[in-house]
Amino acid sequence: MTESVPEPTPRQLEAEADRLAEKGLADLGYGQQELERCARLTWKINALKKLRRAVIPAHVYQRAEIIHGVSDFVGDSYALSKRCAKTSAKTIVFCGVRFMAETAKILNPGKEVLLPAPEAGCSLSESITAADVRALKAEHPGLPVVTYINTSAAVKAESDVVVTSANAATILRALYARHPSLIFIPDELMATNLAKELGKRLGVEMILWKGRCIVHENFDASSVALYRKLYPGVQILAHAECSPALASAVDFVGGTGDMMRLVERTRARYYMLVTECGLGDLARSRFPRKAFVPMCRLCPYMKSVGLEQVLRALERPSPAQRVELPAEIIARARKPIDAMFALAEA
Repeated sequence: MTESVPEPTPRQLEAEADRLAEKGLADLGYGQQELERCARLTWKINALKKLRRAVIPAHVYQRAEIIHGVSDFVGDSYALSKRCAKTSAKTIVFCGVRFMAETAKILNPGKEVLLPAPEAGCSLSESITAADVRALKAEHPGLPVVTYINTSAAVKAESDVVVTSANAATILRALYARHPSLIFIPDELMATNLAKELGKRLGVEMILWKGRCIVHENFDASSVALYRKLYPGVQILAHAECSPALASAVDFVGGTGDMMRLVERTRARYYMLVTECGLGDLARSRFPRKAFVPMCRLCPYMKSVGLEQVLRALERPSPAQRVELPAEIIARARKPIDAMFALAEA
């Protein structure tokens, strides 16, 4: 399908640039020229969304102009999964990475799902294959397979339960009440943090896989003490994919949604969000009166999504932008996702 809308008039462009500035882009360093460039694209994208009956979910790590300019809802992997499952839109244009768009397709097999940047992968997702999971199950027969949501649809199809960083501990506690041991894939560092939190022995009660996130594995735990000296009273929050050494040195470890809720309900002198830089941009926009200390890294996969790609997906989606999955994979992968919803909300 090919769709198009006219260029915005000068008055429409000015109003859209003002809207983006008020949303927080000006405070994040967007100058007038950049605001106008974004405004021309966001105006056309929002017009096309209505024309195509499309919805745009955006992960919290996305660029600020996507989050504030065109997204319909923003969240972590769990929140986006829930919202996508309930949408009545005809088309889902997923501003995130491939495993997220695949999850949207699993939950909405009859809808068109588009991934604006087909190259938007994930180091964790790419660290393990369905064949690897089958080999693990053969090596450890009878153990339930708990799979972090940062995995391909094919890997999910080999699993018993999917988890996110926000609900992993809750779901694992429920599973350990019924099973003495389990397999947790693919994030080695998250598994180590969870095993410590739950008092489980790695390699015995928790079998893990050696996958890592290229963003979170390289944060330096030794710098935490320095930041505490430079910013007395700083509250340091780290993502669960960070190293156990860093996790033990910070004030809070969890998912991005948990981190944002903690910032909202507390009053620290400073906050440091140890994760992908997009969350810090979102936090500064949502909480302009709170002070944030930068300690973040960019995800090249997340940042490969731009407004130009979103517009192209709505105007004239390429075959590479369309997310297609075999019906058999969708059916099998849906079961562990439904199990996650049931266990997380029990």
